[in-house]
This record gives sequence, C-alpha cells and structure tokens, in this order.
Amino acid sequence: MFWSDFYINGKVNNMKKDRFWEIDFLRGIAIVMMVLFHLIYSLDYFNITEFNVGTGFWLYFARATASIFILLVGISLTLSFSRYKINPKFSKYVKRGLKIFSWGLIITLVTWIFLRESFVAFGILHLIGVSIILAYPFLRYKKLNLILGSTLLVIGLYLKQFTFSFNWLMWSGFIPQNYQTIDYFPILPWFGLVLIGIFIGKTLYKNHTRQFKFWNLEKVQFVNFFGFLGRHSLFIYLIHQPILLFILYLLGFSL
Repeated sequence: MFWSDFYINGKVNNMKKDRFWEIDFLRGIAIVMMVLFHLIYSLDYFNITEFNVGTGFWLYFARATASIFILLVGISLTLSFSRYKINPKFSKYVKRGLKIFSWGLIITLVTWIFLRESFVAFGILHLIGVSIILAYPFLRYKKLNLILGSTLLVIGLYLKQFTFSFNWLMWSGFIPQNYQTIDYFPILPWFGLVLIGIFIGKTLYKNHTRQFKFWNLEKVQFVNFFGFLGRHSLFIYLIHQPILLFILYLLGFSL
C-alpha cells in the first residue's frame, strides 16, 4: 500500500474495484528504484565502491524516484477523498498525517544516533505526513492545485540556489548554511508536487472512475508482482535500509 492511501483509510482495502492496478504498479516501480538508489548510496557512503550520487545520473534517478512517490501521494489523496459520499472530517487527515510524521520522527531519532551530523531532520516521511494535513482544503479543487502547485515548485527551485544563516525554517525550504543530511524534502518545492498530483488525480480519476481507456494488465505476473510491492511500500521503506546494511555486513564489508 502507499503511505497516504494506508493512513487515510486506516486499513488495507482489498476490494479490487476500489484500487487501480496502474497506481499500485507505479508505486512498486518507485519502491524498487528507491531500494536500488539506497543500495548505491550505501556503497558510496561507506566507501565500499565510489559512486557520484550528488550529481549526474544518480542525482536525477533519485529525484525521479521521489517525484513519482510524491505525485502518487496527491493522486492517492484524491482517490481516498472521492470514496466518501460526504466529505471526510479534517480530523481524520490530521490523525493519519501525524502517524506518518511520527514514523518520520523515528527515522530522525535513529539517524541522529547513528549518523549525527547527517541525520534526517525533515525527510520524505515528514513531508508526506505534513502534506496529508495541508492538502485537505485543496482536495475539493482541480485547476487551483495545478496553478498553486506549479507556483510552489518555482519558488522552491528558486530557494535552492541560496543558503541562509538560520535553521528554524529549514523544513519549509530555506536551506541553512553548511547543512548536511541524507534525506531532505522540504515543503518548498515538494508540497507543490503533491498539489499537482491532486490535479492529476482529479483529471484522470474523476469521482473515483478512470477517465481513460487502458489495458487491464493486473493479472500479468510481472505487473502483479510490482503491484504487490506498491501495496506494501511503507513497510518496505521502513525495513529495506537495515536489511541492505545487514547484507553488506554479512558479505564482509566494513560499515
């Protein structure tokens, strides 16, 4: 399951008619891309093999992976919202968003213990948790999300060119001087991508109905496998890094 989908509904909905196989498939592709990148990142971080993860191909690979995930947050929020005949209460989104954010705080604690100066202060789980809450008033709109989302993207990309002497707005996109972290997804520009995802969801899945014709490939084994991974993406996200490090340790690498 994808994070926003799970935490909005509170449980897995196994009814095929309530799911779109292509969404789960894309989540699965993204989770495999994420695991691959984190493997490459770990090999470089622990000086096992040198990879240039900060520029070039691997940088764009990481950004593409994150972009897929975050766009799907917006699409999933739209699908969850459209399941209700009456608009769900805001408190439901606050509760679910805080749960995701809490997982982010656990990541913060663990990385602070083991990495110290490169710990995750505001990573992708923090972003998704906050985005679930912030997105609620925008779930009723369509074109507004495209306009506002694009604006936030531009502002965020502009801010990336600068660093600032304070750190209390780090979560919003004002990057502190000499800031180092292994995972950083501030509100600007990434919440803009969530809003664009909402626009895409409103366009392609209006009233929880696919607005385009597409082959039904959900019974194809390859597609079904990635769909399974997509439906369990939060669990995979939480456990994959310790497993990768454990495998590297068993292979005799010094971490």
